[in-house]
Amino acid sequence: MQELPHVISINISKGGIPKHPVKSIRVLYTGLEGDGHNHEKHYRTEQAVSIQDIERLEELSKEGYSLLSGTTGENLTVKNLKVNELPVGTILKISQGLIIELTKARKPCYVLDAIDLKLKEDIINRCGMYARVVQEGAIQVNDVITVERK
Repeated sequence: MQELPHVISINISKGGIPKHPVKSIRVLYTGLEGDGHNHEKHYRTEQAVSIQDIERLEELSKEGYSLLSGTTGENLTVKNLKVNELPVGTILKISQGLIIELTKARKPCYVLDAIDLKLKEDIINRCGMYARVVQEGAIQVNDVITVERK
């Protein structure tokens, strides 16, 4: 029996990468509390939360990149979700009441050059997704994610 989709890591930083794990956090319409928003694109509510599958990070690690949760700048590292295969508009309900809506695929950021100059090319279409916050709430590691497709 396959595990339900769930959060395996919550990651924040004052700005930049890598983001560092926290066990739980409050998520506001503007993003995760305490997460740096020091760049214009991070002020957009449609990019309030970034989500990445651990399986994609593991794939990239097998290809020679040293990647852990938060390394590529994602706020939520999830398991069994296949976020890049979900369509824009998909609603994700997190077990503590947080509701987010997928808004667009993440594109490789120039900050990935600090990890490896080839990573930006190799991570294309495996960067995860951005989401806007539909309903503020708390989130913690191991929270279950329910997917509602439009």
